[in-house]
Amino acid sequence: MFYLLYDLRHLWSPLNVFRYISVRAGGAALTALVLSLLLGPPLIAWLRSKKVGQSQRKDGPASHLAKEGTPTMGGVLIVLAVVASALLWMRLDVRFTWILLFVTAALTAVGFWDDWLKLIRKDPKGAPSRAKFAVQIGTALLVVGYLAVDPPSAGHSTALLVPYVPNRYVELGSLYYVLAVLMLVGASNAVNLTDGLDGLAAGSTIFCAIAYGVFAYMSGNAKYSGYLLLPFVPGAGEITIFLAGLIGACLGFLWFNSYPAQIFMGDTSSLFIGGVIAAVALCVKQELLLPIVGGVFLVETLSVIIQMASYKLRGGKRVFRMAPLHHHFELGGIAEPKVTVRFWIVSIVLMLAALASLKIR
Repeated sequence: MFYLLYDLRHLWSPLNVFRYISVRAGGAALTALVLSLLLGPPLIAWLRSKKVGQSQRKDGPASHLAKEGTPTMGGVLIVLAVVASALLWMRLDVRFTWILLFVTAALTAVGFWDDWLKLIRKDPKGAPSRAKFAVQIGTALLVVGYLAVDPPSAGHSTALLVPYVPNRYVELGSLYYVLAVLMLVGASNAVNLTDGLDGLAAGSTIFCAIAYGVFAYMSGNAKYSGYLLLPFVPGAGEITIFLAGLIGACLGFLWFNSYPAQIFMGDTSSLFIGGVIAAVALCVKQELLLPIVGGVFLVETLSVIIQMASYKLRGGKRVFRMAPLHHHFELGGIAEPKVTVRFWIVSIVLMLAALASLKIR
């Protein structure tokens, strides 16, 4: 919305700054951060008054029992801050703005529904798993279908760019669309599984958003994308602004979610965060970097899959003390804050590894 002020630059020349993606990205991050910090205390107070508290697993780490009753559904804070900053600072005439807002709205709705049934209606089952999965698949199909009709980068609609190798693409044909749907659905659930320690999911999200924010900015600039051998994606720079808002919102949320957490994320935002990151990967044609950028989320998900497979196929034997992986380390005697910070460090290293692909080609 603020971009419209650029049209008035002939009346006041300083309004020319709203043309620049860097200025609007900074504005989006600051807006989301301030909104999160302002809305956090009243939201926490309201959730406490409604007794919307988190239930802890009785078979989990003993230290988590003290978290019983901590307000959850805090993802509302992130969603409101992200959507507000996007509408204020992004160009509304660029399709990526609406793709990301659609993914945000659809996955937030199903996450909020699940949290509402569990925490407000006190239904331990929450939303039916089939219904949640159907919404995730439906959202992915709509996004992937749209990108199939109007590809982000001409000539590479069903191809994967191989990172760290110059001008190497792998053509998948129709199989690409299957992979794209699996990416979006899988990433959505991966962040949800990672949201088990104070600050873990929000902190890891920040580093994913930084990495893809850089790729979006470079891909949206014909000069930079040509120099770096990236697919040129017209309008992709606006994605940087959305991700900047996500970074600001997560930083504000961490103010209240850092150890010991005053509020938890819940499905309300964990589902949409993963979906948005995957959607960005599809839009900027950096699909193969998703397992690197989101390596923490991937490993957490694999630990759950491995644990379940081992338990069923090996007669109740487990590979990990507990899954997801962060609980394995907790039960091994590592304090929760240390596990979180170490996972953040891994996320930073993976972010830098992904960014290194810009020059290693």
